Amino acid sequence: MSQFAPLAYKLPLASLVLMTVLTAGCSNSGEDVRVTLCRDLVRVQLGNTPNWSGQRIEPHGRAGAVVSLNWTGTAGSDGQATCHYPYNAADSDLFTTADPMAAYSTSPTQFVLNGRSIRNPELARLIGLAMRQQGQELIDRARAGL
Repeated sequence: MSQFAPLAYKLPLASLVLMTVLTAGCSNSGEDVRVTLCRDLVRVQLGNTPNWSGQRIEPHGRAGAVVSLNWTGTAGSDGQATCHYPYNAADSDLFTTADPMAAYSTSPTQFVLNGRSIRNPELARLIGLAMRQQGQELIDRARAGL
């Protein structure tokens, strides 16, 4: 038996463990990542999680895609946000044929919250906060699963 044989047996086990951890970390894996980030931007700005009442994804070809969210806040007031994602594909390929949203960036260039337009550099700061929040939630779920 070669010296690499034990490693060959360990790789499938390591892969299985890694996939389990990564899968456990995925929340609502059926939701488009653009919707998730837009929701998280709203949560960061509001400081809480509203009662979501609607969402819509509108791809507009090379003009970009818009994610629209509606909610009712804790005080009963309605709110709306849109996240604008640029078209990011050079050409149509297998990925964009299978998933047309794959043609769009996963980071918005504009975020509109209740009529207030937010762009860089403030948008970059908010995206960083939302990503940090997502990372902390991933760690918390992984700890709870162990």
